[in-house]
Amino acid sequence: MNPYSGLDRVGKGVESGLSRREALRLSALALGSLAIGCGTDSDDAPVSEAALGTDAVGYAPGLGAPRFVDTNGIRMAVYEQGEGVPVVFCHGFPELAFSWRHQVPAVAEAGYRAIAPDQRGYGLTKGPEAMDQYTLLQLCGDMAGMLDALEIDKAVFCGHDWGGGVVWMMPRLHPDRVLGVIGVNTPTSHPAHQREPTEQSLIVRSERYYTNTFQPLGDAEAVLEADVKKTFEFFMRRGGIWNVEAFAALPEDSPERRLDLLTMVQAGSPTGEMFLTDEELKFFVDSFERTGFTGGLNWYRAARLPGLAEAISDWDIHVPSLYVGAENDVILRPSSSDGMVDFIADFERHTVADCGHWTQQEKPEELNRVILDWLARKFPNQQTA
Repeated sequence: MNPYSGLDRVGKGVESGLSRREALRLSALALGSLAIGCGTDSDDAPVSEAALGTDAVGYAPGLGAPRFVDTNGIRMAVYEQGEGVPVVFCHGFPELAFSWRHQVPAVAEAGYRAIAPDQRGYGLTKGPEAMDQYTLLQLCGDMAGMLDALEIDKAVFCGHDWGGGVVWMMPRLHPDRVLGVIGVNTPTSHPAHQREPTEQSLIVRSERYYTNTFQPLGDAEAVLEADVKKTFEFFMRRGGIWNVEAFAALPEDSPERRLDLLTMVQAGSPTGEMFLTDEELKFFVDSFERTGFTGGLNWYRAARLPGLAEAISDWDIHVPSLYVGAENDVILRPSSSDGMVDFIADFERHTVADCGHWTQQEKPEELNRVILDWLARKFPNQQTA
């Protein structure tokens, strides 16, 4: 889950509470530019499961063996399948490259080079300890460095949740490395093109909004890591309160309407149904039991650092772009993308019906169809060119 906010909130603390749409603006408009120092050994060849060692998480089921590449001061685990136009998949929180297990094989089979990294601080990709090493400047720098390591000039970038924050910043920070952008659930904004929301937020803002409670080092970790299986059984669900009508009917002072995720995790009363198989759940649990959640939480903490705006000379996006929303994403409503046509010349939208926040895992067949249709029209592969 990915935060943005306005520049007017930078440095004002958490007492006001941040809406999801505001949180998405924060990571776009107010991130820091700091040096990176996390050198590690490198091996750019794929590794076997045995070579990962007994103290490491095994590679993601269904994605084959990862390769490890040096990029931007870190050692990144990268999964690849197929050949052709490169398509890079960027995951969100709390996710992994494994979250794209349904898309990578389908896109590769369609004649593209599908690439899914465990991003900074996640899974098999270790990150620095310092929180200020997790700004969007560094996260996008990781992607550019990964392309260098893979000897790729340009790629299409597809991101979900926090990964959407990364992919919408790539054409602004590294325009020469981007062929196109696909944002799944996550929209983007523009400092000079601000529209009034066309739909009232369902979230009641307070100091308990999750991006606020994620800020103090160790607090969120204590809750999420107390029982990692319980945490993922809470997050990876569809329906129940994660249906727009059911969510809107809840009391405004409830933890749900305030999106007080830590209180909700502790309560241990998830609603709706799991969309993960037992094997899929086990892989997420095993991975985060080993790594903890600090790496991913640091993305939220670094989102309030200043500096990104000064690094961007052109906020318009000049490459073909697709936004895929989900009808029942109560946090990132599809209407949050309404203003994007103002600053993206080649812009398309699609809404996945009867789907919540975890679109690529909840409705993989429909998302694959939408992505492949768009790719075929904008970037024909070698088989159809």
